Amino acid sequence: METTEIRRLIALEDTHWWYRERRAILRRELRGLGRPGRALDIGAAGGGNTRVLVEAGWEATATDSCATAVEVARQRGLKAVRADARALPFEPGSLDLVTAFDVLEHVREDHLVVEEIARVLAPGGHALIAVPCDMALWSAHDDAVGHVRRYARETLTVVVEQAGLKVDRVWSWNVLLRPLVARHRRRSRGSDLRKMPLLLNAGLSAVVRAERYLPVKSLKGVTLFLRARLGR
Repeated sequence: METTEIRRLIALEDTHWWYRERRAILRRELRGLGRPGRALDIGAAGGGNTRVLVEAGWEATATDSCATAVEVARQRGLKAVRADARALPFEPGSLDLVTAFDVLEHVREDHLVVEEIARVLAPGGHALIAVPCDMALWSAHDDAVGHVRRYARETLTVVVEQAGLKVDRVWSWNVLLRPLVARHRRRSRGSDLRKMPLLLNAGLSAVVRAERYLPVKSLKGVTLFLRARLGR
Protein backbone atom coordinates (compact mmCIF):
# COMPACT_ATOMS: atom_id res chain seq x y z
CA MET A 1 0.00 0.00 0.00
CA GLU A 2 1.35 3.44 -0.91
CA THR A 3 2.27 6.00 1.75
CA THR A 4 -0.73 8.18 0.84
CA GLU A 5 -3.15 5.30 1.47
CA ILE A 6 -1.34 4.40 4.70
CA ARG A 7 -1.82 7.97 5.94
CA ARG A 8 -5.51 7.82 5.06
CA LEU A 9 -5.89 4.54 6.91
CA ILE A 10 -4.10 5.86 10.00
CA ALA A 11 -6.34 8.93 10.05
CA LEU A 12 -9.48 6.80 9.87
CA GLU A 13 -8.78 3.63 11.83
CA ASP A 14 -9.89 4.92 15.24
CA THR A 15 -13.35 6.02 14.10
CA HIS A 16 -14.27 4.28 10.84
CA TRP A 17 -16.90 1.52 11.30
CA TRP A 18 -14.87 -1.00 9.26
CA TYR A 19 -11.76 -0.81 11.43
CA ARG A 20 -13.62 -0.49 14.73
CA GLU A 21 -15.61 -3.67 14.16
CA ARG A 22 -12.53 -5.58 12.99
CA ARG A 23 -10.83 -4.66 16.26
CA ALA A 24 -13.90 -6.00 18.07
CA ILE A 25 -13.51 -9.28 16.16
CA LEU A 26 -9.85 -9.43 17.15
CA ARG A 27 -10.74 -8.88 20.81
CA ARG A 28 -13.23 -11.73 20.72
CA GLU A 29 -10.77 -14.08 19.06
CA LEU A 30 -8.05 -13.28 21.58
CA ARG A 31 -10.29 -14.34 24.42
CA GLY A 32 -10.31 -17.88 23.02
CA LEU A 33 -6.56 -18.23 22.60
CA GLY A 34 -5.61 -18.76 26.21
CA ARG A 35 -2.82 -17.08 28.11
CA PRO A 36 -1.20 -14.11 26.29
CA GLY A 37 2.36 -14.45 25.05
CA ARG A 38 4.49 -12.91 22.32
CA ALA A 39 2.61 -11.56 19.30
CA LEU A 40 3.41 -9.99 15.96
CA ASP A 41 1.04 -7.77 13.99
CA ILE A 42 2.03 -7.84 10.31
CA GLY A 43 0.96 -4.94 8.12
CA ALA A 44 0.12 -3.00 11.25
CA ALA A 45 -0.12 0.48 9.67
CA GLY A 46 -0.51 2.86 12.63
CA GLY A 47 -0.93 0.01 15.09
CA GLY A 48 -4.69 -0.06 15.68
CA ASN A 49 -4.75 -3.85 16.01
CA THR A 50 -1.43 -3.88 17.83
CA ARG A 51 -2.96 -1.74 20.55
CA VAL A 52 -5.72 -4.32 20.94
CA LEU A 53 -3.07 -6.99 21.46
CA VAL A 54 -1.25 -4.91 24.05
CA GLU A 55 -4.46 -4.08 25.90
CA ALA A 56 -5.23 -7.81 26.05
CA GLY A 57 -1.90 -8.49 27.72
CA TRP A 58 0.16 -9.65 24.75
CA GLU A 59 3.80 -8.63 24.29
CA ALA A 60 3.15 -7.30 20.82
CA THR A 61 5.30 -5.92 18.03
CA ALA A 62 3.95 -4.06 15.02
CA THR A 63 5.63 -4.50 11.66
CA ASP A 64 5.03 -2.83 8.31
CA SER A 65 6.98 -2.31 5.11
CA CYS A 66 6.08 1.40 5.14
CA ALA A 67 8.41 3.67 7.13
CA THR A 68 5.59 6.13 7.81
CA ALA A 69 3.46 3.42 9.40
CA VAL A 70 6.31 2.27 11.64
CA GLU A 71 7.03 5.86 12.70
CA VAL A 72 3.38 6.46 13.64
CA ALA A 73 3.18 3.20 15.59
CA ARG A 74 6.28 4.16 17.56
CA GLN A 75 4.87 7.62 18.24
CA ARG A 76 1.84 5.86 19.74
CA GLY A 77 4.11 4.06 22.17
CA LEU A 78 4.14 0.73 20.37
CA LYS A 79 7.10 -1.49 19.65
CA ALA A 80 7.44 -1.43 15.87
CA VAL A 81 9.92 -2.57 13.24
CA ARG A 82 10.06 -2.07 9.51
CA ALA A 83 10.13 -5.37 7.66
CA ASP A 84 9.09 -7.26 4.57
CA ALA A 85 6.42 -9.82 5.47
CA ARG A 86 8.25 -12.30 3.24
CA ALA A 87 11.36 -12.10 5.43
CA LEU A 88 10.39 -11.44 9.03
CA PRO A 89 13.23 -10.48 11.41
CA PHE A 90 12.23 -13.00 14.09
CA GLU A 91 13.71 -16.30 15.20
CA PRO A 92 11.98 -19.56 14.29
CA GLY A 93 9.41 -20.62 16.86
CA SER A 94 9.68 -17.38 18.80
CA LEU A 95 6.05 -16.17 18.67
CA ASP A 96 2.75 -17.38 20.08
CA LEU A 97 0.47 -15.37 17.79
CA VAL A 98 0.75 -13.67 14.42
CA THR A 99 -1.98 -11.43 13.02
CA ALA A 100 -2.08 -10.43 9.36
CA PHE A 101 -5.12 -8.32 8.51
CA ASP A 102 -5.25 -7.13 4.90
CA VAL A 103 -1.73 -8.27 4.08
CA LEU A 104 -1.76 -11.33 1.83
CA GLU A 105 -3.75 -9.65 -0.95
CA HIS A 106 -0.95 -7.10 -1.41
CA VAL A 107 1.80 -9.67 -2.01
CA ARG A 108 2.18 -11.67 -5.22
CA GLU A 109 4.11 -14.36 -3.36
CA ASP A 110 1.47 -14.73 -0.67
CA HIS A 111 2.72 -18.25 0.07
CA LEU A 112 6.03 -16.78 1.24
CA VAL A 113 4.23 -14.62 3.80
CA VAL A 114 2.30 -17.57 5.19
CA GLU A 115 5.47 -19.68 5.25
CA GLU A 116 7.13 -16.94 7.30
CA ILE A 117 4.17 -16.89 9.68
CA ALA A 118 4.52 -20.65 10.15
CA ARG A 119 8.29 -20.34 10.62
CA VAL A 120 8.14 -17.79 13.44
CA LEU A 121 5.26 -19.45 15.31
CA ALA A 122 5.99 -21.72 18.24
CA PRO A 123 4.30 -25.15 18.25
CA GLY A 124 0.68 -24.57 19.18
CA GLY A 125 0.92 -20.92 18.19
CA HIS A 126 -1.93 -19.25 16.33
CA ALA A 127 -2.36 -17.15 13.20
CA LEU A 128 -5.29 -14.79 12.61
CA ILE A 129 -5.64 -13.70 9.00
CA ALA A 130 -8.11 -11.41 7.22
CA VAL A 131 -8.32 -10.90 3.46
CA PRO A 132 -10.78 -9.39 0.97
CA CYS A 133 -12.91 -12.08 -0.65
CA ASP A 134 -14.40 -12.83 -4.03
CA MET A 135 -12.94 -11.58 -7.31
CA ALA A 136 -16.51 -10.70 -8.32
CA LEU A 137 -16.12 -7.67 -6.05
CA TRP A 138 -12.94 -6.48 -7.77
CA SER A 139 -13.07 -2.75 -8.48
CA ALA A 140 -11.04 0.42 -8.82
CA HIS A 141 -10.72 0.38 -5.04
CA ASP A 142 -8.61 -2.80 -5.23
CA ASP A 143 -6.36 -1.21 -7.84
CA ALA A 144 -6.01 1.99 -5.80
CA VAL A 145 -4.94 0.23 -2.60
CA GLY A 146 -2.55 -2.17 -4.31
CA HIS A 147 -4.43 -5.46 -4.17
CA VAL A 148 -3.10 -8.33 -6.25
CA ARG A 149 -6.08 -10.61 -5.67
CA ARG A 150 -9.23 -11.27 -3.68
CA TYR A 151 -9.68 -14.71 -2.13
CA ALA A 152 -12.16 -17.55 -2.09
CA ARG A 153 -12.36 -19.79 0.97
CA GLU A 154 -10.62 -22.55 -0.95
CA THR A 155 -7.69 -20.46 -2.21
CA LEU A 156 -7.06 -18.99 1.24
CA THR A 157 -7.25 -22.37 2.94
CA VAL A 158 -4.88 -23.97 0.44
CA VAL A 159 -2.14 -21.36 0.81
CA VAL A 160 -2.35 -21.59 4.61
CA GLU A 161 -2.33 -25.38 4.77
CA GLN A 162 0.51 -25.68 2.27
CA ALA A 163 2.63 -23.61 4.66
CA GLY A 164 2.14 -26.25 7.35
CA LEU A 165 -0.58 -24.58 9.40
CA LYS A 166 -3.77 -26.31 10.45
CA VAL A 167 -6.90 -24.30 9.73
CA ASP A 168 -9.29 -24.18 12.69
CA ARG A 169 -11.94 -21.95 11.20
CA VAL A 170 -12.78 -19.80 8.18
CA TRP A 171 -15.71 -17.39 8.22
CA SER A 172 -17.17 -14.50 6.27
CA TRP A 173 -17.59 -10.97 7.57
CA ASN A 174 -19.51 -7.96 6.28
CA VAL A 175 -22.16 -10.24 4.82
CA LEU A 176 -25.20 -8.02 5.38
CA LEU A 177 -23.60 -5.06 3.64
CA ARG A 178 -22.24 -7.04 0.70
CA PRO A 179 -25.01 -5.97 -1.74
CA LEU A 180 -24.41 -2.32 -0.86
CA VAL A 181 -20.64 -2.74 -1.18
CA ALA A 182 -20.99 -4.51 -4.53
CA ARG A 183 -23.17 -1.72 -5.90
CA HIS A 184 -20.81 0.95 -4.61
CA ARG A 185 -17.74 -0.80 -5.98
CA ARG A 186 -19.25 -1.02 -9.47
CA ARG A 187 -19.30 2.78 -9.50
CA SER A 188 -15.98 3.18 -7.71
CA ARG A 189 -13.27 5.32 -9.25
CA GLY A 190 -10.63 4.82 -6.56
CA SER A 191 -9.98 4.05 -2.91
CA ASP A 192 -12.87 3.83 -0.45
CA LEU A 193 -10.65 5.11 2.36
CA ARG A 194 -12.29 8.38 3.30
CA LYS A 195 -13.96 10.03 6.26
CA MET A 196 -17.66 9.27 6.51
CA PRO A 197 -20.58 11.36 7.81
CA LEU A 198 -21.23 10.54 11.46
CA LEU A 199 -24.77 9.23 10.96
CA LEU A 200 -23.79 7.03 8.02
CA ASN A 201 -20.78 5.72 9.93
CA ALA A 202 -23.00 4.89 12.92
CA GLY A 203 -25.62 3.21 10.73
CA LEU A 204 -23.13 0.99 8.92
CA SER A 205 -21.52 0.13 12.23
CA ALA A 206 -24.87 -0.98 13.64
CA VAL A 207 -25.56 -3.21 10.64
CA VAL A 208 -22.20 -4.95 10.72
CA ARG A 209 -22.39 -5.40 14.50
CA ALA A 210 -25.63 -7.32 14.00
CA GLU A 211 -23.62 -10.07 12.32
CA ARG A 212 -22.27 -11.04 15.74
CA TYR A 213 -25.68 -12.51 16.55
CA LEU A 214 -26.86 -13.84 13.18
CA PRO A 215 -26.03 -17.16 11.44
CA VAL A 216 -24.48 -15.54 8.36
CA LYS A 217 -20.79 -16.40 8.66
CA SER A 218 -21.00 -19.20 6.09
CA LEU A 219 -22.49 -16.90 3.45
CA LYS A 220 -20.58 -14.69 1.02
CA GLY A 221 -19.29 -11.46 2.51
CA VAL A 222 -16.70 -8.82 1.71
CA THR A 223 -13.94 -10.18 3.96
CA LEU A 224 -12.73 -13.64 4.96
CA PHE A 225 -11.28 -14.34 8.39
CA LEU A 226 -9.19 -17.40 9.11
CA ARG A 227 -7.77 -18.81 12.32
CA ALA A 228 -5.02 -21.41 12.12
CA ARG A 229 -2.37 -22.94 14.35
CA LEU A 230 0.96 -24.65 14.11
CA GLY A 231 0.57 -28.28 15.11
CA ARG A 232 2.36 -29.54 18.20
